[in-house]
Amino acid sequence: MNETLGSATRDVAQVAAAERVLRSGGVCRVVGREGAVLVAAVDATDGTRWRDWTAAQPAGLRLVLTGPRALAVGLAVPGAACAAITFTGPVTPACIEALAGRGPLPSGTGLACYHASEAERAAIELAKRAGLLPAILSLPDSAGDVEHTVGADAVLSQACRDARALEPVVEAMLPIAATEKARLVAFRAPGSSLEHVALLIGRPEDVEAPLCRLHSECLTGDLFGSLRCDCGEQLDGAIARMAQEGHGVLLYLRQEGRGIGLVNKLRAYRLQEQGLDTVDANTHLGFHPDERDFAIAAAMLERLGIARIRLLTNNPEKLDALAGHGVEIVERLPLSFAANRHNRAYLETKARRSGHLLRFLDGRPVLAGGAEV
Repeated sequence: MNETLGSATRDVAQVAAAERVLRSGGVCRVVGREGAVLVAAVDATDGTRWRDWTAAQPAGLRLVLTGPRALAVGLAVPGAACAAITFTGPVTPACIEALAGRGPLPSGTGLACYHASEAERAAIELAKRAGLLPAILSLPDSAGDVEHTVGADAVLSQACRDARALEPVVEAMLPIAATEKARLVAFRAPGSSLEHVALLIGRPEDVEAPLCRLHSECLTGDLFGSLRCDCGEQLDGAIARMAQEGHGVLLYLRQEGRGIGLVNKLRAYRLQEQGLDTVDANTHLGFHPDERDFAIAAAMLERLGIARIRLLTNNPEKLDALAGHGVEIVERLPLSFAANRHNRAYLETKARRSGHLLRFLDGRPVLAGGAEV
């Protein structure tokens, strides 16, 4: 048992270190069942290393993109979660940046597309975990300048490990405007830099099925009152409902931008300003429409001793995800607000493309799938 725990701890530390290296513009060796590769993130803070790679035109250089990003640039490989692109002509930094989603693709670029290896898929996950665009440069393993080595299996299993290892760290009273009877519990998983929190109103752990809200972090809406979304209204509305009832639990999940991170969320905003909707903006950048992991929320509820809830949500995926992790949902309660001219298209996309059960947008009833009644 101790040996197993020791191995898991080493894996967590390895993955965390690899994230830091990629984020700083460094080079990692990722070891998979098909062999090892050297990888660097295109979106790294310091692009010097991967620019050197493209300048040298090394043999075996590949750019790895997610399936959604490959589709966005017309380079899909059928059935591939990640696509590895090789270059049949000169490779320039501008070409790499364009394919990664940071500019227009130069004309005359020669490309060939293949299935990515396990090690390359793991490198994409590392980039996502580091808050970077999911685009990496890959070279066959060599004795080059490598700052860290990590196993692909450790990376690909880390999300599940995060949820299992999540534990409450500290609890404190937190009187708030809506009610003085509130507490905040902070949760942390080893190796993760993100701390999730639970706002407990009253004694939800003593209630048979308390009100519950899974609220993903939204800096722009929650703090600045953005009119581009309804997140701030949902946060305040959920807390008000719980305060009125006397009990409730709000899980504040550090999954900004549906799990793509703040910088990438703002990049998606820029694409929306050019005419894309929220779903297409995320996939254009190489992400799935929703990258969130609700296993984290289920783990938090378990640690709090709450097994049955009444869920405040318009999102059926939250119902399915929590139920799949053993949480009993006895009732779903809607949490909708009138649209404004800035978020109308955002809300309509939620209903029509993401299946959210929105009933009213500016007084107009809208059902999942987009049918108006």
